[in-house]
Parts: sequence; structure tokens; C-alpha cells
Amino acid sequence: MKEHFYDKLLNIKTDGDQAGFAKSFHYHRYEPTPYSALEKLFETYEVKSSDHVVDFGCGKGRLNFYIHHYFKAAVAGVEMNESFYQDCIENLDGYSKKHRLPKGKIQFFCCLAEEYNVHPADNKFYFFNPFSIQIFMKIISSILLSFEKAPRKIELLLYYPSQDYIYFLENQTPFQLKEEVVLKELYEQNPFERFLIYELDF
Repeated sequence: MKEHFYDKLLNIKTDGDQAGFAKSFHYHRYEPTPYSALEKLFETYEVKSSDHVVDFGCGKGRLNFYIHHYFKAAVAGVEMNESFYQDCIENLDGYSKKHRLPKGKIQFFCCLAEEYNVHPADNKFYFFNPFSIQIFMKIISSILLSFEKAPRKIELLLYYPSQDYIYFLENQTPFQLKEEVVLKELYEQNPFERFLIYELDF
């Protein structure tokens, strides 16, 4: 019900999962973050209009439009699937017809996640378990290089986080766990139903 409500509110189409399987072992199939999970996350997690959020494996752009609508932050979506990228562009057109959208506030990039050039202003990075640990490690390396060039507070938001991601962050990077948001009605049956937020401060 919420999927339809929010898609209509934002004037976008983001429902449905990916048919078949992803072409690569390293990239997982598309599934959007449920709107109910986003509601729960943003009850406690703060996003400011000055933030720059990057969603790796953005699919059809659901998170991007949700964040911009409610927080007016700049958001970038990185998607390797050309069909989903086209869905993002169509959704961007639909969203901008219904909502005021300053130029450049929502951007989409059709490329492999590890090819995305981390911008010095990017400070929040979202992952819904989109790819293998090998790809994740490459992206974290790019984020850390960007941090060295432009020190700033950086946060990673992980939904449905894999144990590989968690172990890597906590044992091989300077990121520290800041917050956990548990989806209580789902967590008892599935311990992956949670958000973990890691931070790197300067």
C-alpha cells in the first residue's frame, strides 16, 4: 500500500523487482528499499539540505526522490543497468513536473559503481547490499581517497548489511559504527532487517 502511495506522491514508478538474475556474480539483482523501511530510518536519522547523498545501485531512483522530497538534499544515483537508468531519467522527468527541483539537485550516473568518481562534496553513501564484497572494498577505497583529499564527516548507510561488509568495515577501515536502526516487526524473523550507519570523522 505504501509503495503505491509514495510512488504516486513523488510521481515516479519504482515498484517491482528485477526479473531473472543479475548478469554478474559481483552485482546483485534489483530490489528497492521498502518505503516502510525508509520511514523507520528517517524517524531517527538526520539528513540536512546541505548533504550530498550517493546511492550505489540506485535501481529506479526511489531513495533519491524520497530524500530530496523530504530533506531537499542533493542526491546522486549510480546504476550500471541501462534499463533502470532510463527508468531513473523518466522518473526524474515525472518528479520534476510535480515538484520544484533546482538544477543539479538530483543526478543519475550510468556506470559501474567502482567507476563512480567520488565528489569532494559527497558525504553520505547508501548501500542496499548491491554487490559483492570485492566491489564494496573498491568503493570504500575510493571514498577514503576522497576523504584524504577533502577531509569531511562521512557516513555510510547500510540496509540489509551482509556480514562481509560489516567485518570489512570494522576490521580493515577507520569507519566506526554510529547507529543501528532495527525494523522490529521484521527483525525477529530476519536479523538482516536493519540499517547500520558507520561514520568517519576528521
